[in-house]
Amino acid sequence: MRKFGLIGYPLTHSFSQKYFEEKFRREKISDCSYSLFPITSIEEFIPLVKSQPELVGLNVTIPYKEDIIPFLDDINDEAREIGAVNCIKIENGKLKGYNTDVYGFEKSVSGFLKSSVAIVFVLGTGGSSKAVCYVLKKLKIPFKLVSRTEKGNCIIYSQIEGHLKDSNLFINTTPLGMFPQKEAAPEIPYEKVTEKDFFFDLVYNPAETLFLKKGKQNGAQTKNGEEMLELQAEKSWEIWS
Repeated sequence: MRKFGLIGYPLTHSFSQKYFEEKFRREKISDCSYSLFPITSIEEFIPLVKSQPELVGLNVTIPYKEDIIPFLDDINDEAREIGAVNCIKIENGKLKGYNTDVYGFEKSVSGFLKSSVAIVFVLGTGGSSKAVCYVLKKLKIPFKLVSRTEKGNCIIYSQIEGHLKDSNLFINTTPLGMFPQKEAAPEIPYEKVTEKDFFFDLVYNPAETLFLKKGKQNGAQTKNGEEMLELQAEKSWEIWS
């Protein structure tokens, strides 16, 4: 039996296990299983791997996409440039990291990016944000990185209004609004949002976060992270296989 799984904390929001179990059933893959491994500290990672000799692949979610890197034997060039890993292949006792968020995000957001978006606001600075920024740089799309505190080249949430253009794309890469904390949302100027704007949320549980709901109420087009999850999951399977 080949074992796959997801590490992160908490994992109550995750659809990954359900997705892969349904994939294995649908495609009649009988020699694989997928489990959730909620670890409260990254220091639990190596003992976990050692305790699961059948483990051949892992996905990585918040808050460990960056913290996991020192524990790996190797990472591919793309993940190294991004500085975040969300997929690990275990082969011959060696752990190699990849980033499939890049593939999932680029494919999923392409419809919005083909529209006349003047500027993109990337909300959050964690591991998922790094993958999003990597794609935007590759596509030469102007963006502003938004953080709760002033650091580096970021603007803070209260400064967003001064950077708004005719058509804006807001991308939430934070866990705000994720189950079970469904009543949270990034503090952006929703009252300035119009039908020319776009809201993309990497969160997929719930299907419509408060962030997306507020955007839709003001006329914005919205999309959640479910398709991105499915795309990055299939890319992970391609790597593991």
